[in-house]
Amino acid sequence: MQAEGKSYDDINVTPMVDLYLVLLLIFIIMTTAGVQGVKVDLPKGSKQPAEITGPKGKAITVNNEGKIFLDTVPVTLEQLETRLAEHKAKNPDFPVVIRGDRATQYQGIMDVLEVVGRQGLSKVGLVTQPPK
Repeated sequence: MQAEGKSYDDINVTPMVDLYLVLLLIFIIMTTAGVQGVKVDLPKGSKQPAEITGPKGKAITVNNEGKIFLDTVPVTLEQLETRLAEHKAKNPDFPVVIRGDRATQYQGIMDVLEVVGRQGLSKVGLVTQPPK
């Protein structure tokens, strides 16, 4: 017990640390939940991963029905080109990751690659599943 009139010399920071840890946990859960994207069955690839991912990059997905998604938002080829041009105006050298379902027609992937090429984007990666 402290005597009357004597002040505390230290601060108990345990409740504040607990609050920060809870907020950090919520942030981690919410960011990983938002990155899931569109479910596709990826083809197999090599064991050497590419270093093209980043927070300012864009993910383009072509599902097995041939529909195109830009960061989980469905787009047409024209909308894809417009949105990539807008993003390139803000960030000229951003990476693009293209995900195509195993059952996707090859022409759908080629159409997306053509749009990316017209925009002059050089950091392009194709996502695959690692071999087992």
